[in-house]
Amino acid sequence: MGGEIVKSHGGIQVRRSFVLSLVATLTLLFSPLSAARGGPRARKQKRPNILWIVTEDNSPFFGCYGDKNAVTPNLDKFASQGILYLNAFANAPVCAPARSTIITGVYAPSMGTQHMRSRNRIPSFIRLFPRYLREAGYWCSNHSKTDYNLTPVDRKAWDEIRRGEYSHRRPGQPFFSVYNIGTTHESSLHRGLDLSLAKENIPIPPYHPPTTEIRANWAQYYKVITKMDREVGAILKRLERDGLADDTIVFYYADHGGILPRSKRFLYDSGVHVPMIVRFGKNFAHLAPHPPGTKTDRLVSFVDLAPTILSLAGVEIPSYMQGHAFLGKAAAEPQPYVYCFRGRMDERYDFFRLVHDKKFAYIRNYMPHRIYGQHLLYLWRMPATRPWEKAY
Repeated sequence: MGGEIVKSHGGIQVRRSFVLSLVATLTLLFSPLSAARGGPRARKQKRPNILWIVTEDNSPFFGCYGDKNAVTPNLDKFASQGILYLNAFANAPVCAPARSTIITGVYAPSMGTQHMRSRNRIPSFIRLFPRYLREAGYWCSNHSKTDYNLTPVDRKAWDEIRRGEYSHRRPGQPFFSVYNIGTTHESSLHRGLDLSLAKENIPIPPYHPPTTEIRANWAQYYKVITKMDREVGAILKRLERDGLADDTIVFYYADHGGILPRSKRFLYDSGVHVPMIVRFGKNFAHLAPHPPGTKTDRLVSFVDLAPTILSLAGVEIPSYMQGHAFLGKAAAEPQPYVYCFRGRMDERYDFFRLVHDKKFAYIRNYMPHRIYGQHLLYLWRMPATRPWEKAY
């Protein structure tokens, strides 16, 4: 306690510094204020709320990523307030296997959940990571989407699912909440194609033939992106109205790339390169590795999300997780590569692996006897797919 005891005149002399230190300590330990309200030493460190906004089937077709055709004012503003990741990747180019990797921090091929709609049983020691947050005192909710490609779904991972809301937590309880927006999902382009949209001057990628249907599909897709941007903006405004923005770290990302043919389900950048933006509330700005408005080229992928969230929440990262935290106190050094995979897509088997650095992608096809354009019932519902096949 910082004092000194010396022997003097046959007795014990206690120096004044020791007495003052002892009194201060006893006051701290036994005062009603410290016990009831948490004095300076007893108070628990405040933990951040964490909010995920996840959209479906979209590549970085935003103004903040340099896309001149995009009308995305809300996401552009959000990027100016946060950190934009230029090299973020989905480990799978389709939803359920990608989400299987996200929710566990383990690559889906390690668990046997790499095939679309596998519903495979995973090892019992692997938990959905929100369960660790709940055990640490967080309120965990998921609004409208799980789809983790595994069996059984761990009900103990969430306080609420389907219509889960952070507003249902106890007063002052930190939360981890997921909001999923399906507006940009592939199915949004299956019907109601307006061919007059083909007149709009929107560039199309060189791998697509310039058919009327494909041009119209691209134009329609940008309109859907704009609609999604408004929905993202609404969630962010609600967070502001609730007075929670300063205490919340907000992640925005897409569940994989997409959406037109040769993107979703394919291991090209058009299928696995995703937008990712992270904004730190003012009260947790000290956890941000860069100032607001930064664009970082650090390589990150979905397998890194689970350990990253645990790191930000101050929760120990389980040793079985294969990802690397890229934020928080347990952040690892930047990794030189990301790894992606493709297995069965709906009714068609396939077997691809990808390794990607900041410049190059190496794709290994383990089933070269199967054509790249295997017929998939769902993919062929896209108006752009059928005329492409016909043109071929």
